[in-house]
Amino acid sequence: MMRCDLVVTASDGHARVCVLTTPHGEVETPAFMPVGTAAAVKTLTPAEVVASGARMILANTYHLMLRPGAELIARAGGLHRFMSWPGAILTDSGGYQVFSLAERRKLDDDGVTFSSHIDGSRHRLTPERTMEIEQALGADVAMVLDECPPGGASRDVVAHAVRRTSAWARRCLAAHTRPDQSLFAIVQGGTFLDLRMEHAAELSELGFDGHALGGLSVGEPREEMSAVVSAVTPALPADRPRYLMGVGTEADILEGVASGVDLFDCVLPTRNARNGQVFTSAGRLAIRNARYREDPRPLDETCDCATCRTFDRRYLRHLFTVGDILAHRLLTLHNVHHYGRVMAGARAAIRAGTFESYRRDVAATMNKDPGNDPELC
Repeated sequence: MMRCDLVVTASDGHARVCVLTTPHGEVETPAFMPVGTAAAVKTLTPAEVVASGARMILANTYHLMLRPGAELIARAGGLHRFMSWPGAILTDSGGYQVFSLAERRKLDDDGVTFSSHIDGSRHRLTPERTMEIEQALGADVAMVLDECPPGGASRDVVAHAVRRTSAWARRCLAAHTRPDQSLFAIVQGGTFLDLRMEHAAELSELGFDGHALGGLSVGEPREEMSAVVSAVTPALPADRPRYLMGVGTEADILEGVASGVDLFDCVLPTRNARNGQVFTSAGRLAIRNARYREDPRPLDETCDCATCRTFDRRYLRHLFTVGDILAHRLLTLHNVHHYGRVMAGARAAIRAGTFESYRRDVAATMNKDPGNDPELC
């Protein structure tokens, strides 16, 4: 049985286009993975996610451990069959929940004990248990259990998290036996570049199938995050996939691409859609705004998604205003499709040797409000 294999097909500076071959098909990178935390990209069918251009999604070990349980999913034939997803899947280990559910967990060198956010029941994740769960889920890529310190944590706290993450990574590597599943390490170190570089070098020597940058976009200044990504990514093995975890604005993603990152994930396109925020090629818009009450245009006149081909802003605003869940579906469909277009544009620009100008153009429009652009009114 195969694991993931990476072939670089084009480059422009550090930015690169690769073909990542997985047991469930090829993924052309750089690629954005829509987040399907609990085995679903919220409100969308697998066919709709595929139509966005996505060939790989993310699901979460912690949440699936609680509901419906990894053993049930294994009995159903694994996560792909359980959710009828035809492409590749990456499962996060639950390490992010070490950060985001800090009030519900207790950490020690052996692992982490969680109090369930659902019913208060207690659950234990160790590196060995994490590997047991992720192998039962059967994703194409499993992540090691790590400790994700908060942004702004002291050097001592971050250094301790790095040491613990290294120890856990070695235990995950020893416990991982599934031959058709790749295992990625996670580089921690906060915004301390020396800790990051040392951790990247240490993990690179251990033979993992890929490497991720974790512990970013957790409260640190954007400039410091950018410095870490641009310095550490090129130091990771060039023949393995590189993954920037949980970073999700278009500008931040393309900055990661410029540094050589291959894979990205974030809840931004799906969560923001449910809050009425729409990403377009001309900037962001808030569909609830009164200016769209009689606006007959699609969300994005350059977009070919089903939402933009079928519905206009006035109808979508109406759905959102009256609280119809169809609004959540249609806005999510568009946002996920938009992210797919951004990544396809990045790959095309890398092949053409024009990635930097493409990145600047996207960044320039990201924070614009199309409703205030006289050329679009």
